[in-house]
Amino acid sequence: MDNLQVSHFITGKSFFFKKEMTIETAVEKLLKSKYIGGPVIDEVGRVIGWLSEQDCLAKMIEASYYCELAAMVEDVMVTSCLVVKPDMSIVDLAQQMLNLKPKTYPVIDENNRYIGLITRKDVLAAMSKQLESC
Repeated sequence: MDNLQVSHFITGKSFFFKKEMTIETAVEKLLKSKYIGGPVIDEVGRVIGWLSEQDCLAKMIEASYYCELAAMVEDVMVTSCLVVKPDMSIVDLAQQMLNLKPKTYPVIDENNRYIGLITRKDVLAAMSKQLESC
């Protein structure tokens, strides 16, 4: 099972946010996706943060009180974001997921550019598929 790598199970290659995006647009994107959050990338594709449903929810509550929504992604995103490399072992990632809170990680290449997502569900599916072939 150690030969299973993150690169074989990457999803969400086109799912990301830009810091200049409005929260309204980001919420629409989240609602249309299967993800609970996603990376915020800069103009060259590097991950500069993370935006979650929870981040958006706080701003939506505030907006509903004042009946206006004027926030941008950069106003609510978390700037510290855990990332993984495509050559990481699925087993190593599974062990990491046991101890750390994120359920979804951005995958970055050797130039630190975003290439997709890997979720806890993807890791479970990879391990399950491997066990079926044993």
